[in-house]
Amino acid sequence: MTSTTSSPPGTAVPAGDHVRHPVTRRPAAALALLASIIVSLLAASSAPTPLYAVYQGEWGFSPITTTVVFGVYAIAVLAALLVVGRISDHLGRRPVLLAALMVQAAAMLVFASAGGVTALLTARVIQGLSTGAALGTVGAAMLDIDRPRGTIANSVAPGIGTASGALASALIIRYLPAPTHLVYLLLLVVFFLQAAGVTLLRETVRPEPGAIGSLVPRIALPRQVRRQVAIAAPVLFAVWALAGFYGSLGPALTGTLVHSHSPLYGGLSLFVLAGVAAVAVLVLRNAPTRTVLYTGVLTLIAGVAVTLISVDAGSAAGFFAGSAVAGVGFGSGFQGGIRLVVPLARPHERAGVLSLLYVVSYLGLGAPAVLAGVLVVHFGGLLTTAREYGIAIIVLAAVALAGLLTSKPSAARA
Repeated sequence: MTSTTSSPPGTAVPAGDHVRHPVTRRPAAALALLASIIVSLLAASSAPTPLYAVYQGEWGFSPITTTVVFGVYAIAVLAALLVVGRISDHLGRRPVLLAALMVQAAAMLVFASAGGVTALLTARVIQGLSTGAALGTVGAAMLDIDRPRGTIANSVAPGIGTASGALASALIIRYLPAPTHLVYLLLLVVFFLQAAGVTLLRETVRPEPGAIGSLVPRIALPRQVRRQVAIAAPVLFAVWALAGFYGSLGPALTGTLVHSHSPLYGGLSLFVLAGVAAVAVLVLRNAPTRTVLYTGVLTLIAGVAVTLISVDAGSAAGFFAGSAVAGVGFGSGFQGGIRLVVPLARPHERAGVLSLLYVVSYLGLGAPAVLAGVLVVHFGGLLTTAREYGIAIIVLAAVALAGLLTSKPSAARA
């Protein structure tokens, strides 16, 4: 639905338009709904993590299959980000969000009825395509409504979602029946409710021509954000590579350290990482952007170092302590990258710019995790692979730190 007042295509719609939509008069409610969508999408993405042990016990697949299942999700997200990441700048936010939520609901049905690895892979692909289509769109919509709060919400929601999905799934496995069905059916209900809420939202941008052309994958950055993206990209890649470490190897590594393969422990390591990340975003929300970025990189290096030392010593307590420190790095590094770039994007550029940042993030999430699966099976095993993966993250973080140190302060100011 569009307004009757005239304004250039692709610009944000004034808050007074579309008074027929109840949420129009309540921007805080609209922002909360949109943030909840990111939380739910990321919760759905992490929900299978504690279940991998259950699937492995039922279907008898190898560790490399776990990382492949994890990796195809990231690849599907990347594909969707590249193909449809900018389409909401042309069609509007609401129709893209509605379509993405319906596809996500379909993925939950495939998960709930999965009887083997093929169905699991299919569900992860569908889920990844939906998530990739939604991430840039919902993030841009939050910025359209309230840029300062939308920037914070874009940073904190992924951590909350990832943490809550992993923990809720682990608790369902431990205490409720039919966990491989129940967790997805609950998420299915959530996505339907959120889709109903989206129908009440006003459109926040005016549709403009070029929707078909926007489907052609291309990396095109607005001139005013290029320097900032060059600074933020290595940080985002490093912190999401850390998330890939916990999403793919975390359950098996935690089980080895605590001498228990309970799914509850499998979800706990990812919960600690992502939960602390969400807290870090809130604590540092008023700090200068450059300070946030330095905090992210330095605590990432320190946290991974503590984690590796603890793995070598066989210390579960040290592993979780290192995970918490690394979680500060994850949250502040991701927040710093988002805050550095997205406020400079114009309304009709926001979905595309956010999608590009997520492309970098999901490359970091997926590629190292799949490689780790190959290394676990064919080379050094779990502990050796975890050590090599951790060292690689430290190297990536050091590269990001070097980029920050050599950048002009004006390029990374708050």
